Amino acid sequence: SSVCPQNPSILLSRKDRKLKHWDADNFEHIQTLEGHHKEVWCVDISRSGDFVATSSHDKSIRVWERTDEPLVLEDERETARELQYEQSLVASQETTIPGENAENEAESAGKKSMETVRAAERIMEAIEVYRQEKAKQEDFEEAQKADKTAPPPDRHIILSTLNISASDYVLDVIKKVRPSELEESLLVLPFHYICDILILLNEWLLHKKSVELCCKCTFFLLRVHHNQIVANKVLVNVIESLNKTTREVVKEVKDVIGLT
Repeated sequence: SSVCPQNPSILLSRKDRKLKHWDADNFEHIQTLEGHHKEVWCVDISRSGDFVATSSHDKSIRVWERTDEPLVLEDERETARELQYEQSLVASQETTIPGENAENEAESAGKKSMETVRAAERIMEAIEVYRQEKAKQEDFEEAQKADKTAPPPDRHIILSTLNISASDYVLDVIKKVRPSELEESLLVLPFHYICDILILLNEWLLHKKSVELCCKCTFFLLRVHHNQIVANKVLVNVIESLNKTTREVVKEVKDVIGLT
């Protein structure tokens, strides 16, 4: 540890590779400095208090310079809370799925982490794009009934760039999720996004797109959200169609592969 001669603050070196800055008067944590890859053994402050030198077990010496940028303690606390939340997600080992008996089934290989949360966010963003395109197409069809010369709507910039449809874009996003993180990512999604995914799964299976992936998502979502799906009258026709389509497509795949 080292005490700043210019103001009442203390810098503590730690074995967790971090440097902690404390207010000596209020015993309040100000900020955490990270940069070393192993334990920080030594710390020293210049006479002016503008520079801090640290040495670490990673055989490096770092010099930290005080800047004129204002330090907002509330922002620092918010950053610390976000980091703590991220660590709690990574440390979480259990996933509670309604209707599942953990004693009789093997554990899932994946676990909730920031990667699964980010993957879920990407899926939600893709579904929002799909919803926007669907709404614009419906408005265009209504406009055409009144005026046959009505111009078509502008496509979303992502869809124009990739030159794909909105539904294919959602499928592409889901395909990019790691298989070990897919179920956890789907589990994070709010139910109103699940409704859109079920509609899209039916569409993808009808066109025989990524059959294995679609079946995996379908079975998982039906198992996890069974009670909500059954209670939702809007999804009745979708589930009936999905049931029929899935059986037909899986039978075709079995015939091609030669499974019994």
